[in-house]
Formats: sequence, C-alpha cells, structure tokens
Amino acid sequence: MTEDVKAKLSEYRDSIDNIDAALIYLLSERFKVTEKVGLFKKKYDLPPADPDREQRQITRLRELAKSAKLDPDFSEQFINFVIEEVIRNHKKIRKS
Repeated sequence: MTEDVKAKLSEYRDSIDNIDAALIYLLSERFKVTEKVGLFKKKYDLPPADPDREQRQITRLRELAKSAKLDPDFSEQFINFVIEEVIRNHKKIRKS
C-alpha cells in the first residue's frame, strides 16, 4: 500500500470516527429526553409503549431514509432497536 493510499484511507477513517462520535452523543441526548418521557409517563400512569406513535415514527423515518438514499429497511431495524430500548427503560422507570 502506497503512502498516498494509506493517507486517503486514514482520512476516510478519521471522518468515520467523527461521525461515530456524533452518533453516540446524539443517542445520548435522545435517551436523556426519553428518560424524561418515562418519568412523565410514570407520573401520569401512562403505558411504557405507544404503538401508534412508534408506527408513525417508523413510517416517517422510512421516508426520511428514502430521501437520504439510505436503505429504509435498515432505518426501520435501527429505530426498532432504539424503540425497544426506550420501552425497556420506561418499564424500569415505572417499577422504580
């Protein structure tokens, strides 16, 4: 591998590392807000899950994925993973 190739690969990887860091911070912020939602739901005795809202989010994010040229199936799998974790956290908050 030439030095030019190594340098270009390193440049790409640096960008990927920055994007990964941004994703982690964004997820952290998202979960801080969903924790507040969980506390709110506990206070007002609301269920941990909201299937109608979840389906609207999935539909909305699939459309965003299409416009961003991202695989909508991947975006749905990703948001389902996040939603499952949020619901798990809301159930834990409800028990506390």
